[in-house]
Amino acid sequence: MARNPKSSLPLLLLLSLLAVSSAKVFFEERFTDGWESRWVVSDWKKDESMAGEWNFTSGKWNGDAEDKGIQTSQDYRFYAISAEYPEFSNKDKTLVFQFSVKHEQKLDCGGGYMKLLSGDVDQKKFGGETPYSIMFGPDICGYSTKKVHAILTYNGTNHLIKKEVPCETDQLTHVYTFIIRPDATYSILIDNVEKQTGSLYSDWSLLPPKQIKDPEAKKPEDWDDKEYIPDPEDKKPEGYDDIPKEIVDPEAKKPEDWDDEEDGEWTAPTIPNPEYKGEWKPKKIKNPNFKGKWKAPLIDNPDFKDDPDLYVFPNLKYVGIELWQVKSGTLFDNVLITDEPEYAKQVAEETWGKQKDAEKAAFEEAEKKREEEETKDEPADSDAEDEDDAEDAEDSDAAEESAETKEEAHDEL
Repeated sequence: MARNPKSSLPLLLLLSLLAVSSAKVFFEERFTDGWESRWVVSDWKKDESMAGEWNFTSGKWNGDAEDKGIQTSQDYRFYAISAEYPEFSNKDKTLVFQFSVKHEQKLDCGGGYMKLLSGDVDQKKFGGETPYSIMFGPDICGYSTKKVHAILTYNGTNHLIKKEVPCETDQLTHVYTFIIRPDATYSILIDNVEKQTGSLYSDWSLLPPKQIKDPEAKKPEDWDDKEYIPDPEDKKPEGYDDIPKEIVDPEAKKPEDWDDEEDGEWTAPTIPNPEYKGEWKPKKIKNPNFKGKWKAPLIDNPDFKDDPDLYVFPNLKYVGIELWQVKSGTLFDNVLITDEPEYAKQVAEETWGKQKDAEKAAFEEAEKKREEEETKDEPADSDAEDEDDAEDAEDSDAAEESAETKEEAHDEL
């Protein structure tokens, strides 16, 4: 008898509720009042007067004015802040790292990522040189860098994910989720939608490849890897080689004031011959002996040694934000570290999910007011408009130079 698919819905719901109820939450921060007591602002770059300050705010537009986070507040500044939680290992557990980010400033160069750190860290000195275990989140700079960073540290070396994961680039809140499972698989989600998935073995260079091309293998002498060959039946048309490349221009006429004694004998100019088709070559046909492109066979890599704990970070203890921003305004909220993806999904829906429509409406209203103000301030006479156009052109050139400078600075960082 066929089973009614609807009858399984209560069971799935029950399993989901059980998963959420049994979730282990290692750290959760929704930035309620008193958050300052749980976070430590680093003195990194303070001596150089380059340390940025954090604002506690819900931002210029939001879906709930009472739901606040921490926001970068000064341009061209370094930011570093961290929080401690009871040390744990994700061995035999799924690790879920999630937080929300909003780039209110229409970010053109800067990061929106967070880090998980292990062991003992001097939080007042936490900065760009502090070793970390995981770095995850969006990064934007200029026209070329608009991606999600997912960096894993293995044996003291940082490894960037090899797959491209585009990030969101608008001025609204988005939720970024990184899931690492005990079977060494992972998923990256944005707004509860999976954007990338795969294996730690293949998508990071943590270990040497399991198999390599056989260095001793050589292509057999009789291997034919030409997919197309000249047609042996195709013959050059008779008289083909007698067709000249150029011919006398039939439209050309000797100028009336041409004097043969003074100017020499007049010669009509030549033009490309439309009948000339270039050097003759036989047409190509499929090679009946084509065996495909030869590839060296794969063999087991003698340098490969498996690590069943490839996914394990044994002493996770801190979560931190460390970044450089050319233009400030990035707002972080709802930071979560757990072992249950369903709980993370629920948190995202309870926060971002319930507020996203209202936030979008607030943003659109703010944009409408901004555009109205700009229109109101525009000069009426054409001369002023011409001056503005000239200034805009200069600003555009300056902006392009600035963008290039920012990208270079970002690459150096």
